[in-house]
Amino acid sequence: MRRFLASVTVGALALGLLSGLAHADSAVTVSDARLRLMPGDLPGAGYLRIHNGRDTTITLVAAHCKAYSKVTMHKSVTKNGMANMEAIQSIAIGPGQDFEFAPGGYHLMLMQRSAPLKVGDTVTIILELAGGDSEPVVFNVVSPAAM
Repeated sequence: MRRFLASVTVGALALGLLSGLAHADSAVTVSDARLRLMPGDLPGAGYLRIHNGRDTTITLVAAHCKAYSKVTMHKSVTKNGMANMEAIQSIAIGPGQDFEFAPGGYHLMLMQRSAPLKVGDTVTIILELAGGDSEPVVFNVVSPAAM
């Protein structure tokens, strides 16, 4: 029995070490996540900074949220003096790199609000990565004036 318990303990420790190593290079961290809440049925905008702490490139392919029926990725661009938005299908972030969603640039477009929100609330948005990984991110709901 003692030998069995020792084997189980050693096995559990080894599994814990392997698990820690497997996740040591898988850190995707997010900071400054905020959702600009617009009045009425106007679309909201999500901004954040993503750091890829992995040893490989990650690719953001989608986002979704219970508070909005539709979440898409966009980039603000100016063409021929006209400001427009272009839909973005994916964003690749290299190892050790940061990527920022910020006013006037890349952003998450949140459309068709399905839950009441007010400034000061929080909303969880799930970021979907290529390969099936996902990262839940808590966004602070802020007013348009806070941007």
